[in-house]
Amino acid sequence: MMNPAEPSTGGKPDVIVVGGGIGGLSTAFALAREGLRVRVLERAKEFGEVGAGIQIAPNCTRILDEYGLLDEAKSLGVLPENIVMRDAVDSRELTRLDLRDLERRYGFPYMVIHRSDLHGIFLRACRRADVELLTDRKVVDYENTGTGARVRLEDGRTEEAPLVVAADGLHSVARRKLVGDEVVSSDYVAYRAAVPIEQVRENGVAEKDVTVHVGPRCHFVQYALRGGEMFNQVAVFESPKALAGQEDWGTPDELDAAFAGTCDTVRKGIPLMWRDRWWQMLDRDPIETWVHGRIALLGDAAHPPLQYMAQGAIMAIEDGWVLAKHYARHAATPIATATATAADGDVRPDWDAALAAYEAVRVEHCRRILTTGRAWGELWHLGGVERLQRNAIMRARDTYDYHFTDWVYGPTALTPDEEPPMFTPVPLASAAIEDGAEEDAAEKDGAGAGAAALAGGLAQ
Repeated sequence: MMNPAEPSTGGKPDVIVVGGGIGGLSTAFALAREGLRVRVLERAKEFGEVGAGIQIAPNCTRILDEYGLLDEAKSLGVLPENIVMRDAVDSRELTRLDLRDLERRYGFPYMVIHRSDLHGIFLRACRRADVELLTDRKVVDYENTGTGARVRLEDGRTEEAPLVVAADGLHSVARRKLVGDEVVSSDYVAYRAAVPIEQVRENGVAEKDVTVHVGPRCHFVQYALRGGEMFNQVAVFESPKALAGQEDWGTPDELDAAFAGTCDTVRKGIPLMWRDRWWQMLDRDPIETWVHGRIALLGDAAHPPLQYMAQGAIMAIEDGWVLAKHYARHAATPIATATATAADGDVRPDWDAALAAYEAVRVEHCRRILTTGRAWGELWHLGGVERLQRNAIMRARDTYDYHFTDWVYGPTALTPDEEPPMFTPVPLASAAIEDGAEEDAAEKDGAGAGAAALAGGLAQ
């Protein structure tokens, strides 16, 4: 994607956003809508996104609608009819979400779109909002100042603003400096591909659905993109090389071996996967503090998840929306200074109050997504008897039971009291399975991966 023109806001910006991905650009746009002068610093030489499809649930399309961007997203994406979960070994349907009914329940659609298309929507929106978009700016350090925060670039230059938002991703420089924790490897790896729809039409695919095949230590996701002209596939599996501590793990030979025992539809899709790149599935443990003075972590810098809940980019978009809402609430707060009292009329944004409100509500919500995503991934990849127990529980679920989605697909909370209650897990041990099935399962796919509870959401 080519760079847009780089409008100059003139002088010092109100906010510096570090990182020009979906989280950074959506946040820059949200803040610019509130009248702030925003500068985005992107380390690459051009703005762009790498990847394939991305799923956007109603808690995100609701925000796109408020931004006036939903129609553009609809024109570039696909509104699937169902999310269907199947067993990857025998292809039997386990459960589904009727996405037309889901839209009626939550008021906004469930959409799938190419990641680069969603990125482009926000890039164009930022350009229209006069966000200052600067590339080839690699930030290597952050520090607070008396009136805000400062970033230092690799070439030695510095930039300052009353607020710095670190949206610099999983391997965030700000996270390393301010928190100092390490990424956590799940030992799983993802392969992706987006191919012309004609290449998969003979493979038994469901063109109008999002299909998730879950299997022992692997899963496979399929759905159409770009008006149905392309087909997105994601293949995820546990890497034996990673478990053995090898550096070069998740290689194509492991991909083929991981899916050798799956059903025809899945096996036919594996040869189409891109084999020159793959994504190790990493996250970080949840943290309680995202705000350090006038430096705020956002998106993957604050809460990088595993992909099972399909909420990673959505959480980042929500972060920016919440931050902008709290800025607006505290945009003209009387502040006492050394020479005047608050009553004397020194009025300016109370960033500290806005940041405290942002952190107060987002930390807990995103912690829930991270921990539920880990549990959900464990559940998807069960083998042996536990696979059969999981399947029985999922088949027993009513299609129109939203107990497991209300907590995440509803309106984004602005305060802790607006955060909905979590779902109630269903213990695997509560499932009844057929006589003789235990021995058959052990023969087919080996021992289970450990006890897990039914987590919420049906997405990758």
